[in-house]
Amino acid sequence: MGKKRVLVGYGVDVDAVANWLNTTNGAPQNPTNISRGIYGATVGLDRLLILFNKYGIRATFFTPAHSLESFPDQLAKVRDAGHEIGLHGYTHEYISQLDAEEQKVVLEKSISVLTEFCGGKKPRGYTAPSWSTSRELIPQLQEAGVVYDHSFMHHDLQPYYAPDNSQSWIETNHANSADSWMKPMGKIKASKIVEIPANWHLDDWPPLQPIPGRPGAQGFVDTHVLEKLWREQFDFAYREYDTFIFPISVHPQVSGKPQVVLMHERMIEYINSHEGVEWMPLCDMATEFLEGRIAGVEVEGGVDT
Repeated sequence: MGKKRVLVGYGVDVDAVANWLNTTNGAPQNPTNISRGIYGATVGLDRLLILFNKYGIRATFFTPAHSLESFPDQLAKVRDAGHEIGLHGYTHEYISQLDAEEQKVVLEKSISVLTEFCGGKKPRGYTAPSWSTSRELIPQLQEAGVVYDHSFMHHDLQPYYAPDNSQSWIETNHANSADSWMKPMGKIKASKIVEIPANWHLDDWPPLQPIPGRPGAQGFVDTHVLEKLWREQFDFAYREYDTFIFPISVHPQVSGKPQVVLMHERMIEYINSHEGVEWMPLCDMATEFLEGRIAGVEVEGGVDT
């Protein structure tokens, strides 16, 4: 194996209250859940800023515009510390449930709020709330001048140009004849949007955020078990690739908890024990790929139909 170059970074989703307000049908939210969001925007956010300052890490804070407008003093700490602030919807809405026009309204509003807050500097990156995307997302990001996305999972350890999702595919519908849905996927076409891939297995929310009554939200996984899962992914990547990226997704209302902060300290120190490691915000990873300093991959698949 050759000389290592490893780009590691945190994508911090500042969901705050927005995530809890996203009931999708206007149903009232439990005030205790609102309090959990406030904790994330205050206590949790402050603890992560202390953590990153301790290790000299510049991170990316994907921030719903609602979080920024509701907690401007807290997000000013993020901005003034030199971290990147990226797009994450307005109220953590699922764009997969919105039509194209409503998606555009949310995107334009979010860009406007973040740009004004950052002194006229437009956000460069976007991550979809809950990584629930749409066919329109990548074309709309490209039209809006966004540089990179962090929502798709075509690869886990390499950057690439995101497919524009214009390829055809047919969902299986047992109400129709088999001949109607036995068709291959259309050929993938690349966009100009850099993808810094998302990865549920490098996300703190599912294993560590208890949500009673919601399947899949365990909430009480031992942090040492999660740390082992993250370390094994890093170990595999370090063994198999000379260059790779390692984006970690976290949430202040989860990773701001005492036991999780300690896990991050152990994880950071473990990663730093390897040669070739560079910590950076996700926008810098995208720049490294765009300017040819890290190779990445090309996503292929599908056939002409």
